[in-house]
Amino acid sequence: MMGEMARRLRTSLLAVCMVALLRTATAGVSSVGVNYGRIADNLPDPKTVAQFVVSQGIGKVKIYDSNAAVLQAFAHTNVQLIIGLPNENLTTMAKDTSAAYNWVAKNVAAFYPATQITGIAVGNEVLSTEPTLVGDLLGAMNNLHSALVNMKLDGAVKVSTPHSLSVLVNSYPPSQGKFNETYASTIIQPILNFLYTTGSYVMVNVYPFFAYKGNPAEVALNYALFQPTTQVKDPATNLQYSCLFDAQVDAFYSAMMALNVQFKNLTIIVTETGWPTVGDQNELGSSIQNAALYNGNLVKHIMSGAGTPLKPNFAIETYLFALFNENKKPGPASERNYGLFYPDMKHVYKLNFTTGEQSSNGGTSSPTQPKGGDARYCLAKAGVSENQLQAALDFACGPGGANCQPLQPGQACFEPNTLWAHASYAFNSYFQKNHRKQGTCFFGGNAVVNTSSPSSGSCKYPTQ
Repeated sequence: MMGEMARRLRTSLLAVCMVALLRTATAGVSSVGVNYGRIADNLPDPKTVAQFVVSQGIGKVKIYDSNAAVLQAFAHTNVQLIIGLPNENLTTMAKDTSAAYNWVAKNVAAFYPATQITGIAVGNEVLSTEPTLVGDLLGAMNNLHSALVNMKLDGAVKVSTPHSLSVLVNSYPPSQGKFNETYASTIIQPILNFLYTTGSYVMVNVYPFFAYKGNPAEVALNYALFQPTTQVKDPATNLQYSCLFDAQVDAFYSAMMALNVQFKNLTIIVTETGWPTVGDQNELGSSIQNAALYNGNLVKHIMSGAGTPLKPNFAIETYLFALFNENKKPGPASERNYGLFYPDMKHVYKLNFTTGEQSSNGGTSSPTQPKGGDARYCLAKAGVSENQLQAALDFACGPGGANCQPLQPGQACFEPNTLWAHASYAFNSYFQKNHRKQGTCFFGGNAVVNTSSPSSGSCKYPTQ
């Protein structure tokens, strides 16, 4: 066992430099990922999920543990992964350096670089939800980082911890952001020092929905949904805010700078944000329409690279919550209804992860379909990424259940033997199999509905 572990460690080290250089070269690029939670009893298996994620053009995923099946499923997918250390493991990691080393060896080195692990989220919202564990947080972070250093993985894999905005006692105006004094100097400042010296980033969970739900009389819904009718001015800085998301991020920056002005140079990544499609009676604003608007406008904002008023033109890596609705999550109804997809992988609403294009027709959705006759075909778009097209083809012919037998060598639709032609046939088979329902000709934005038959020679594309 130890010999095998050592072999894996040596294998991991061979690719560390190249992968680390690649990440350095792409640092600062705006990107949107997704949280893959699994508190449910009806989700697809991890391998199917990994294929599905790639088919949707999602390049970054955050998980809440280090489940081996999930880590293995994302191997060789080029999806970057932030893994989690659950709160219940903090004390052990803080008090036992050997346990921290073994955890990193088992959950990082054993899978890296085939699985592109980029970060470890140590606990989740510990300062807000687990007061008895607060004293163990920095110790656990230090020990995990030391283990990464010993394995020469610290350049590629960063250690941080996600914070809730509730660690702020003041967030308005943004320039007056301030941390809870109970933790500010004794806990938060040492954590920020750790992140600063190790070249890591600050993880913050940002939910404008909570602010609106808690105070709808004072927080305008349009302001929370990136649809302001007026700008909100910070009287201390004269900075103008067009969305609550930016104001919340800048409030956190201001709170950090109040501790040490150098902390403005730390990078914030938003490890959770989202909007529920369903909520209890008192959860105002929960709807498919609002969720589609929030996440669609958020993606547009993030991918524009505009940054925030305090940090203009500064990329904000952001992770949407969440990939799936999770039917076993405790709490109000909203907690079980943040998903972009139902467990059967149909869209709750359509969302493009690179353009923010969205539709909130309810249930599932797809690009606008052409008007006209009944003959409709789902074809691959021209000019899209070959990697995404291949992943979408793999999904259609695999978990999607499309009839891809005619694409085999010697069969009617093997020729023309091109990726576009094969993907088009598979996409159309999936589309027709699912009765051309909305949401079944999307494939991560790589497909489009057409009324002209692509059939050629003996290769006949089915339609209804």
